[in-house]
Amino acid sequence: MKPDLSVWLGRRVRVVVDRPLGCAHPRHPDPIYPVNAGELPGTVSGDGLPIDVYLLGWEIPLTEAIGQVVAVLVRADDDEDQLAVVREGTRWDDGEILAATAFREQCFQPPFTAFPKHSP
Repeated sequence: MKPDLSVWLGRRVRVVVDRPLGCAHPRHPDPIYPVNAGELPGTVSGDGLPIDVYLLGWEIPLTEAIGQVVAVLVRADDDEDQLAVVREGTRWDDGEILAATAFREQCFQPPFTAFPKHSP
């Protein structure tokens, strides 16, 4: 069963990057990651592995980052959902989050939904 990741909304988190910006997925040559992606150490998602995260707002490849969780990308046809974490001090609306993550999220059906943080 998938955990409810909405409890992470608004939290400041440390992300360890395992797919830096510009790399390919280890099992799939396409697409090239236009954002850094990684995981929250010490957590468990629906697949039994740490919770996966997209890092938005960093323009260079990273090994880790600290940012704020602003959305949960819900995957109806997958064992895990994904968090969107942004660079502190930046603001992202739903459309920007969806556009930045579409390179990967377009693989999941039905269409994904982001649940943004509603407080300033």
